[in-house]
Amino acid sequence: MRLGWRYRTAAEIALITFQFLITALVVVVAPGTGVIYTLALGLGQGRQAALWAAVGCTFGIVPHLAAATLGLAAVLHTSAVLFTAVKWAGVAYLLYLAWQSLKEGGALNVSATDTRQSGWIIARRGALINILNPKLSIFFLALLPPFLSGNAATATAEMALMGAIFMGLTFAVFMLYGIFAAAARRWLLGSEQVMAWLGRSFAAIFAALAGRLALERA
Repeated sequence: MRLGWRYRTAAEIALITFQFLITALVVVVAPGTGVIYTLALGLGQGRQAALWAAVGCTFGIVPHLAAATLGLAAVLHTSAVLFTAVKWAGVAYLLYLAWQSLKEGGALNVSATDTRQSGWIIARRGALINILNPKLSIFFLALLPPFLSGNAATATAEMALMGAIFMGLTFAVFMLYGIFAAAARRWLLGSEQVMAWLGRSFAAIFAALAGRLALERA
């Protein structure tokens, strides 16, 4: 049985904290639907849109962290009907984003036209990307417990703290992706062919992510 924090040395606590930060950073940096969405907004509409995308994707994590903390992820994992319902809603939404990347004037279409959308709409769309991924709850249920102290009385607070740190890393990394994409936009605006190719590429990536999600099992 794992000992509580009060029985650990400062060096042990520092090592566990470092391991968690590295693990979380690797997970956040790895390209996924949120990263692709933020890049698409940065390339299509600039830095401010990428900021809202990062905000939305970050807050889309909250329901999954809450589910993992309260043990609801286990219910999702064992309920095939619930898992399937959320999964197919996510698949449909990713295919919708793929269509928006191809559609002229679509929300994610990358073009030289200076289009602006409401920040709240961009953030809401980003939040839905993560909310409709049922694997995230199960992922957090698997990721966080190994770094807990083992003290049942503080487990909820510890998971909440680690969740907040994970969200902070998510926002910071996604913003860096968005800033990079917004900077690259200035170099790409002169080539309609490149912009069109990017739009098709984002559509293909979202479609591929939808296909991968469709194959997921609880």
